[in-house]
Amino acid sequence: MALTLFLRSSLIEILLPIFVIMNVDYIIVGQGISGSFLSHDLLKAGKTVMVIDQSNPFTASKVASGVINPITGRRMVRTWEIEKLMPFAISAYTEWGKELHATLVQQCNILDFHSSPQMVLAFAERQPVEKDYLRIPENTDQWKKYFNYDFSIGEIDPCWLIDINTLLTKWRLQLTHKEMLLEETFHWKDCIVSEAHVTYKNIIAQKIIFCEGVAGFDNPYFAMLPYARNKGQAIIAKIPGLPKTNIFKQGINIVPWKEDFFWIGSTYEWDFTDTNPSPDFREKVEGQLRQWLKLPFEIVNHIASERPANMERRPFVGLHPVTDTVGVFNGMGTKGCSLAPHFSQEFASHLVKNTPINPQVDVRRFSKILSR
Repeated sequence: MALTLFLRSSLIEILLPIFVIMNVDYIIVGQGISGSFLSHDLLKAGKTVMVIDQSNPFTASKVASGVINPITGRRMVRTWEIEKLMPFAISAYTEWGKELHATLVQQCNILDFHSSPQMVLAFAERQPVEKDYLRIPENTDQWKKYFNYDFSIGEIDPCWLIDINTLLTKWRLQLTHKEMLLEETFHWKDCIVSEAHVTYKNIIAQKIIFCEGVAGFDNPYFAMLPYARNKGQAIIAKIPGLPKTNIFKQGINIVPWKEDFFWIGSTYEWDFTDTNPSPDFREKVEGQLRQWLKLPFEIVNHIASERPANMERRPFVGLHPVTDTVGVFNGMGTKGCSLAPHFSQEFASHLVKNTPINPQVDVRRFSKILSR
């Protein structure tokens, strides 16, 4: 009898943790740049969170360059809302860096090496229009010891470089330490959504917010959003002796990374059959570097990932128009470093205080298709 009671007690002790119910305010799926900011902002607002994320070395956030550039595209036009988004982002990364005891942001202007007379003329024509950001740098001859180039150089000032990998790594450690990270792949079979709350395994939350990147393409609540599949590739190269004071651009970008290593890319591929690194891209980059650089270089890695881009080039932020226990914070595309800080705070404020979301990013602008 005593043995039976002992075995039963031992079995209960083993099984009890499995059935312990955990109550949190929000479940957040994904710990990329979007999920990290939203979990951080909600915790600052006094809410509780559980982040679900399976570690993956090749997510869009981890493969991104981390550049905040106020000027975009061949036409050199000002990025949407950059006057508001850029200073907000710099302040957010600076303050968060202090919390994490890390330098997350540094100014790193783009030097644009013009490859043709037409590009020289195009830059000169845009400079008076975008005089806040475009200028001709002084003493451009100093770059002739590092690069081969036949035409002039333009500068985009200011540009900023975000250390995304340090941010994601250090925040993940903090979430783990606080027991706020469930390190696994999210599965819908384990999720029950009701009008009152959401249950995932033994976790009950007021709402679940999906910051899941490309997995959002298959999300049953948000798959109808106008996502656009986009593949990006980049090279990590060792270039001893190349200054890390700037980002260097001539078709490709050479971006300071760490020590003598540089991030080089990226592609914007809309028609692709897989998300693997392609030999064609590596060959193209190697050829351009041999022609452009005067310094020796060594390619040490070739990475690729699919981005959660969208047709509108505006993020998806907010709660589902029919089921408001389910939300989304996704679709940042290539602008996640500048978009995520501001709209994370806006979304967190909406969740906590019911303040409005910018109509241009509010997911309820798609209420008609999401209500089907």
